[in-house]
Amino acid sequence: MGLIHAVFGDPWPRVDLPTLAATADTWLAQGLDAIASGGSPTSVDTVSALRGLLPWPEASRLDDMAPERISVPSGSSVRLTYPAPEDHEAEPAAPVLAVKLQECFGWAEGPRICDGRVPVVLHLLSPARRPLAVTQDLSNFWTNVYPQVRAENRGRYIKHPWPEDPWNAVATAKTKRASER
Repeated sequence: MGLIHAVFGDPWPRVDLPTLAATADTWLAQGLDAIASGGSPTSVDTVSALRGLLPWPEASRLDDMAPERISVPSGSSVRLTYPAPEDHEAEPAAPVLAVKLQECFGWAEGPRICDGRVPVVLHLLSPARRPLAVTQDLSNFWTNVYPQVRAENRGRYIKHPWPEDPWNAVATAKTKRASER
């Protein structure tokens, strides 16, 4: 919600910590009443309370504008990591999609959110889930950077595919052997 507010402004509400703390008696009233009555703080549904800040019809668009997960070419659904609302002060900070490089073969352009206004930063990972590259420009990565990444890693991760032509390779989350089955 913080990213959407940073991109579009009103009517999307501010959700930085100082604003939420100053208005907690309004948006979190039921939860605070439950806690004051002896209820457990962990039983308070803050996600629903925050969604209650959204005006209609914007509330129905939240998951489309800022999805929790993105589908990648391998078919996997990978969770996005959003920056804290405070990180959007100067300009909207992009969310991160950390995904294995092999799951992105054939993907010419990375995803965009907020009606296409915000490109997602891709953290392309090794099969061991270690970062190999960070990019928002997949086309440039496949053409100019991937050959070096491939040369450095195909001997280290021999069970995984490292095709010469990533543009036409089948994206996979599996090893070469598992893909052959």
